[in-house]
Amino acid sequence: MGKKPGMGHPKKKTMREETRKDLRRVKLKDLSQVNHARSTSRWVDLYAPSAIKETIHTIHLRSLSPISLFPSQARIPQVFDLLQFIACSSSHPLLLISSEMNTQEDKQTVLSTLPKDLPLDFLRTITDQFSESRVVGKGAFGTVYTGTMPDGQTIAVKKLAENAPIARDKIFNNEVQNIMAYRHENIVKLVGFCHEGQKKVVLNNGRYIVADVYEGLLCYEYLPKGSLQRNLFDKPIDMAWDVRFKIIKGICDGLHFLHSIPIIHMDLKPQNILLDDNMTPKIADFGLSRLFGKEQTRANTQNVVGSYGYIAPEYLYRGEISTQSDIYSLGLLIIETTTGEKNTPKQNEPSAREFIERVRKNTRC
Repeated sequence: MGKKPGMGHPKKKTMREETRKDLRRVKLKDLSQVNHARSTSRWVDLYAPSAIKETIHTIHLRSLSPISLFPSQARIPQVFDLLQFIACSSSHPLLLISSEMNTQEDKQTVLSTLPKDLPLDFLRTITDQFSESRVVGKGAFGTVYTGTMPDGQTIAVKKLAENAPIARDKIFNNEVQNIMAYRHENIVKLVGFCHEGQKKVVLNNGRYIVADVYEGLLCYEYLPKGSLQRNLFDKPIDMAWDVRFKIIKGICDGLHFLHSIPIIHMDLKPQNILLDDNMTPKIADFGLSRLFGKEQTRANTQNVVGSYGYIAPEYLYRGEISTQSDIYSLGLLIIETTTGEKNTPKQNEPSAREFIERVRKNTRC
């Protein structure tokens, strides 16, 4: 039996119309303040085939309604409107070392912001000999300690693991070379590094020998609020919708900046998104990142390395790497941030299929 004209759900329609009006007002306000914004309005559309259709579109997030994780008065805008807003309103200044430097003073200023080569003994001292009491994080690629600089500043010191999934030197080179010369509000700042050899007794072909063993250490700005993983899931905090929106937008801004270089991150997940005191997100951990040539759009590999549940299907099954590999992971991050659902893949299921289906079932469409 068909509905009569005018018979519907006026309250729901009014909420949707108000949300669209709010988005338009914010969009126009932001655009009026951006003098040198890049033309990114087509960004999401270009990446949609690999990423958005595989994640957000698949689970019909455009129909999401308020859930208990958000304040009762919150309204979740359609995710496609959200992404379009992000793409239209963001400026992405490229603060490169090769940017305009007209004077020697300019050059010295830029050089003074570069990460410093720090002695191993110095890093031992500021971390109390890499004391367990200073450990703030552990992962497959290394252990992170807090270090106290002579001026009282706290930094994060990451000591790369010897038994990491990929060679320690490769991780070190990726981290230092790929982000050393770049600055962006949504990229964690590398402040120092150390690649120093020391004599050690090691077992080689059944014999003990004395050899030079190189340590790889990376020093970053310290962000005491920790990761998105911690704030969403491990020690969840009451996170309002506008904060979640700010986090999503910041991750998108940082990723767009990386892709404009172009750098492919290859390991986007909540553990690798750090938050400062203002809940500004910063993309971290570039151990798996790839630096492409200016005209390069994709690459292939037989050595697929990444985090289960966040690996794009084309990379997982065919070894294809492109900017769209990151966009797939971005879609999953958006889902986790907006819904509060945790992506916990099983050991024998590296794809996000089960997570997507679970969110789809729990979401009213």
